[in-house]
Amino acid sequence: MKTKKFAEMTTEELVKTEKISKGVTYAFVILLILLIGANVFLVLKKGFGPLQIIPFTLLPLLILNFYNLKQIKKELKSREN
Repeated sequence: MKTKKFAEMTTEELVKTEKISKGVTYAFVILLILLIGANVFLVLKKGFGPLQIIPFTLLPLLILNFYNLKQIKKELKSREN
């Protein structure tokens, strides 16, 4: 699937993409918080293991999702004027 740039999308497509991205990003935040909490519990219970770094390696994906949401909102705002 070829992805379109935000500037090439229609307003309706942008609104739909924003809505989906918000849902996915917020679900990802909740799951990441739960994963970090579970990891803290496991570290206290069994000690540190190599899999405990997984939540921290997923943080760049979260940052990228928030950046994309910001870009979508910026494009929508520029079309209002």
